[in-house]
Amino acid sequence: MVTAIEIIANILIIVFAMIILTAIIALVSFIAFLFGKKFKTFFKKGLWFLFIAPLLWCYGSLIERNQCQVKEINIESEKIPASFNDYKIVQISDLHLRSFKNREKTLQKFVDEINNQDADIVVFTGDLVSYGPWELDALDTILSKIKARDGVYSVLGNHDYSAYSNFADSIQWKYVEELKIRQRDMGWNLLLDENVNLVRDKDTISLIGVENISTHRAFLSYGNLQKAMQDANGSYKILLSHDPTHWELEVKDNPEIDLMLSGHTHAMQFSIFGWSPSSFIFKEVAGLFRHENQYLYVNIGLGETVMKARIGTKPEITVICLHG
Repeated sequence: MVTAIEIIANILIIVFAMIILTAIIALVSFIAFLFGKKFKTFFKKGLWFLFIAPLLWCYGSLIERNQCQVKEINIESEKIPASFNDYKIVQISDLHLRSFKNREKTLQKFVDEINNQDADIVVFTGDLVSYGPWELDALDTILSKIKARDGVYSVLGNHDYSAYSNFADSIQWKYVEELKIRQRDMGWNLLLDENVNLVRDKDTISLIGVENISTHRAFLSYGNLQKAMQDANGSYKILLSHDPTHWELEVKDNPEIDLMLSGHTHAMQFSIFGWSPSSFIFKEVAGLFRHENQYLYVNIGLGETVMKARIGTKPEITVICLHG
């Protein structure tokens, strides 16, 4: 099923490529003129340059999207209780399972790598699917193998609301409910504006999960942070919120939230020397951000949307270790 969004995105990619190609030809013509050379001769000698883009695309589609990187992050805080010192959180995000169709072996490899981290807890920060719960077919058995001592917890991302295929409202929300059930059937604990208090010995930390909240009109907002935080009485509080724009909206400067984990950006599945065009849209694109004693981590995800390739943005598994 090809959606209008994908068609428009691919048209924009083609148009952008044509603009770049035209600019290259114009630049080559100008340089040839400056050096008193014929355009044909000068262009032929530089023709190899035009192969860079398709070669990068092939690399990103055939190789990089099938690899994964494990990023290790250490978070220190006096609020982390002694019983949770060295507590290991594995964060994954943005599976977009449609992108794993006919790639079951790759997904299994990613799951094996997740389990190799020997996590205390695994958290998933949204966008399990791109369009609907049918994307879980034949893949839910693989995802149900993800294990951690304190369980697997998840939240919904903007795509998980099946809002990008013009379904009637009744059908859309039927799909959302099915997705919730199927996550729970996998053994995942879906947090819908709610929290869980994790207890070790006499110490407690809180894991809070909100439905999607965004400052961008294109991305749906359904979450309620205040509701989600009710009865969260841990000395250290971790928030799962899919969209990192929520950080600026109501998390930063909220002393009750110590660490926020997000996804959503994918770093636009393209990065060169650490720069991604996603920075035109998001202030916090990828990685760790700090504001006084608060932290935000943005994971760039495991799957893809629109462009079935990753260039300079390998699928990511984040290992976050807490230190008191």
